[in-house]
Amino acid sequence: MLNGEAQARFSQVVMPHLGDALALARWLTGSAADAEDVVQDACMKAYAGIGGYAGGNARAWLLTIVRNASYTWLARNRPRAIVAVGDLNDLDDMSATHREQSPDDDGPEARLIANADLAALEMAIAALPEPFRETLVLRDINGLSYRDIAAMLDVPIGTVMSRLARARGQLMSDLGRAR
Repeated sequence: MLNGEAQARFSQVVMPHLGDALALARWLTGSAADAEDVVQDACMKAYAGIGGYAGGNARAWLLTIVRNASYTWLARNRPRAIVAVGDLNDLDDMSATHREQSPDDDGPEARLIANADLAALEMAIAALPEPFRETLVLRDINGLSYRDIAAMLDVPIGTVMSRLARARGQLMSDLGRAR
């Protein structure tokens, strides 16, 4: 593929999903600065491999590259016992089709309660075992299909469904105890 063709295809396939890529990298690395490094590395890999992109779900293709780049980065730069997660404020960076807006006319009490609920949810997600947390983030935050998650994680769809159900159940249990 000629350079100009590769650039045009990269712009068409990758660029629309950079916000989602950055949000996923933040969730996996736990740091905005580290996430930027990971996404830059992932973009270089995506550009190098754009000629082999066969079509399909471009977002899932890019997020798979970001996921792999994140774990490679974490293995090189962090002790295995320490893995932080991003915060739910990263959801604001998701594309408009994947986020919900809360009304701005809530009073200060409602905002305080919402912030407390957000912090509790954030802590509960961070406490999930890594396979459950990863599946939950990919499905409920990034909006990927079960099939895309299964392909990304190289597990059967039933495993994705099971992990997601267990993650949601654990969250409900943990958040129920917090009240």
